[in-house]
Amino acid sequence: MEKKGADHSDTLGYLKKAEGQIRGVQKMIGEKRYCVDVLMQLHSVVGAILSIEDKILKRHLEHCVTSAVRSRSKRDVETKIAEIIQLISQFRK
Repeated sequence: MEKKGADHSDTLGYLKKAEGQIRGVQKMIGEKRYCVDVLMQLHSVVGAILSIEDKILKRHLEHCVTSAVRSRSKRDVETKIAEIIQLISQFRK
């Protein structure tokens, strides 16, 4: 069964921008551009991805976790808390 989550369609533009930045890095590498320039562009890509991650995590907390708390279902709340703990653990690796 697929879990239904919050609408993240507003992040598609950010993802497309990051995709364009990645294509730019590929082009830079193909052109044998200076290492520091490539690294700076990669840093921008990482920043863009982290920003998108933040937006989706925030929406998850505001929508999915809040919905579980409002449902007053102990099982749903425990599941959401476990998900957040797992995410934080994975993000810290």
